[in-house]
Amino acid sequence: MQENPDIKISPHGQIRTDWLDKRREDIIWPDLPIIDPHHHLWDRPGSKYLFDELREDITSGHNIVGTLFVQCRSMYKETGNDHYKPVGEVEFANGIAARFASGLYGKQRGCAGIVGCADLTLGHDIQPILESLIAAGGMRLKGIRNSTAWHEHEAVRSNPILPPKNLLIDPRFSEGVGHLEKYGLRLDVWAYHTQLPLLHDLAKAHANVHIIINHLGGPLGVGPYTNRKKEVFQTWQSEMRRLAGLPNTSVKLGGFGLMVMGHQYHKLETPPSSDLLAAEWRPYVETLIEMFGTKRCMYESNFPVDKGMFSYHVLWNAFKKLSQACSQDEIADLFHETARRIYDLDLS
Repeated sequence: MQENPDIKISPHGQIRTDWLDKRREDIIWPDLPIIDPHHHLWDRPGSKYLFDELREDITSGHNIVGTLFVQCRSMYKETGNDHYKPVGEVEFANGIAARFASGLYGKQRGCAGIVGCADLTLGHDIQPILESLIAAGGMRLKGIRNSTAWHEHEAVRSNPILPPKNLLIDPRFSEGVGHLEKYGLRLDVWAYHTQLPLLHDLAKAHANVHIIINHLGGPLGVGPYTNRKKEVFQTWQSEMRRLAGLPNTSVKLGGFGLMVMGHQYHKLETPPSSDLLAAEWRPYVETLIEMFGTKRCMYESNFPVDKGMFSYHVLWNAFKKLSQACSQDEIADLFHETARRIYDLDLS
C-alpha cells in the first residue's frame, strides 16, 4: 500500500452499499451525455474506489461518456524526491484511463482528463516537476490542484492533512501558479467560503490562468457555522459574485455530500431521494448559474467522497431535476459541454 497512513482519518462519510441500495430510481433523461468532471480513485484502509468501483457507478443508468480524475494523494511513488512522488498518481490515473480507452469495458472514457498535484510553493522550481507530470499523463494532464481548504476550527476538516493557513496568498504559491499558463494547465481550487476573498485576489492576479472553483465555493455548515445557514449563504453569495466577475473563473456544482457542508443525509433511515436533494440544493445551484452562466458551470459527482450520502444514479437525477427549466443548450453546457471545453477533453 503506497498511501499515506494518515489518509485513514480522512473525514468523509462511510460508504454503506446496503443502505444505498434502499433507494432506487428510474433514470431521468437516460440518453443525455454526461461528463463527470470531478471524482477520485484510491485504495485505503476500509475504502476502495478503483476501476471496478468507478465503472460500476458510471454504468448505473446515466449516459456517462467521460470523466475527469482529480488528485487525492493516491498511489504516490514510494521512494525518491518528495516533490516528484505525486508523479505516481498521474501514472496511476493514466493507466486507469488506458483501460477505459481500450474499449474492452464499454464506451465510457474514464479519466479522460487528469488533475494532478505539484507543490506550487516551489515557485520557479516547479517547472521540471510540471514537465514530469505532463510526461506521465500525456495529453490527459489538464490541471493542478493543491490542498488549500483551511479553517482554524477543528470541526471544519475535509482533509486529514491541514494545509498552511494563507496558502492562497503565499507569494511562492502565486509564483508557482504563474507557471501553469506556460504549460497550458488549469488550476483547480477547493476552498471554503471563508477563503473566497483570498481566492479572488489570486484569480485576479493570474488573469491568464483558468481557475476552476471546486464544490460550489465551499459554503460551510459545521462547527461555528452550524445553524447559520442564512448568514453563510449571504456571505458565500457575495463572495462568489465577486469571483464570477473574473472571466478566468468557472465553478463545479456539487460536493453537497461533504461533511463540512453540514448535510446529514447519512443519518436518514433510507437514502435521500433526488426530489429532496434537488429541493435543498436549488438555491445554491440557481444562484451560481445566474452568476456564472452555464458556460462556466459544470455538475460534478465528487465520488467516492459524496457516496456516503447518496448513490450515483440518484445524484445525477437530482441534477437533472434542477435543470428542467433550462434550455437544451444550457443543459448541454451543464452536463458535458462546459467540462469538455474548459478541460479540453478528448473522448475519442
